[in-house]
Amino acid sequence: MPPLQADALFAAPLSEPVVRLTIAGALGLFLGLEREWSEKSAGVRTFSLLTLSGASTTLLAQRVDAAGALLAVGGLLVLLMGSLLAVRELQGGAADASLSLTTSVSMFVAYGVGALTAAGLVIEGVTVAVISSALLVLKRELHSFAGGLDREELRSATEFAVLAFVIYPLLPAESVSLFGVGFPPRVAWLMVVTVAGIGIANYALVRSYGGRGVAITGFFGGLASSTAVVGSMLDHVRQRSSVTEYAVAAVLLADAAMASRNLAIVLFFTLTSGVPVLVAAAAPLGALVLASVGAAALTADWDATLEVDLESPFSLRNALAFGGVFAVILVGSAFAQARFGTAGLYVSAAISGLVSSAGATTSATLLYIGGGVAGGPAVIAVLLASASSVAVKAGLTLSGPRQFGRSVTVWSVLLLVVTALVAAAAMLLGQGF
Repeated sequence: MPPLQADALFAAPLSEPVVRLTIAGALGLFLGLEREWSEKSAGVRTFSLLTLSGASTTLLAQRVDAAGALLAVGGLLVLLMGSLLAVRELQGGAADASLSLTTSVSMFVAYGVGALTAAGLVIEGVTVAVISSALLVLKRELHSFAGGLDREELRSATEFAVLAFVIYPLLPAESVSLFGVGFPPRVAWLMVVTVAGIGIANYALVRSYGGRGVAITGFFGGLASSTAVVGSMLDHVRQRSSVTEYAVAAVLLADAAMASRNLAIVLFFTLTSGVPVLVAAAAPLGALVLASVGAAALTADWDATLEVDLESPFSLRNALAFGGVFAVILVGSAFAQARFGTAGLYVSAAISGLVSSAGATTSATLLYIGGGVAGGPAVIAVLLASASSVAVKAGLTLSGPRQFGRSVTVWSVLLLVVTALVAAAAMLLGQGF
């Protein structure tokens, strides 16, 4: 089926008011689950009614000009109702005042989610609902993490946030030429901030959960720094040979994390840049993720507890270091593409992947978004960078005990073979290579 027809079939149901109302009600139910579980005054029914109120008022405003004021009045009434609810709970001796205030704010968010959905911004409404629900569910973890930050980390995080949001609007919005290859500077900086944000988020997870199992240690640690995972596993194996199988599983899960991160970068930035999405990367990278997780499950007991010490990512030095690596990779890729064509891009991606598969992935994606390379070569470059990352981790383990290095190497070869077979199958099926 041609892409335009597929898009039309997908968009047609979402244009129906009844479908949008149904989605709004479902999102309200989703938002209210945590509040109901926490035994708050407003639960699943209240939140569903709030999203439906926002959606129905928005639909009415689209058809009756005077109803626009009704939408604003509805929002004010929700704020007033939430405030009264918070005051009542506080006067009644609520154990946690912050939870009362959170419920009130969540009610207004639910109203906004309904309005977004009815206005046709379904993806945006779903995004707000998912993020809001995560903030509610992860209350204890977020408070624990924020409370555990020292003054230096807090100051560095603030500096990084200011730098990220100040630099972005100052960069040119249009594409600029680099060795005859165009790329948008704003997208480039946004990629740097996004990858740094991934490291910060997963540093928080590892710090909050510690070493509760090789799954969290390997996967979330691998998202933050796969090299740190390998280095830590080498230390553990050298000290205690009995943890070898757990260390192997941690490295395999770091491979899964790396592939997941690269796939997320490719899909997110192509999906939001108005260019055809590189769906061809999904099958091989997805296969690498599944194969890595499956191999880790066969290798060790996932309930094992191992500790990984990660360097704090709350540092301008870390962010600018990745930006520097990314800039070098981008310039090298653009030069290789301009000088040697597609072959130069492939060689650059393979070499860059040894240092930073995220940087190589973002540069290939950026060149594709800017029109410098076609979709097929961009996907192959991403796969080469990911394969190089798997290979370099296997190479690092060879410096440790023989059994550890041999096991990681054998599994790594199998992972690369599976990925190559899936990529070849995708190529034969004509998925855009």
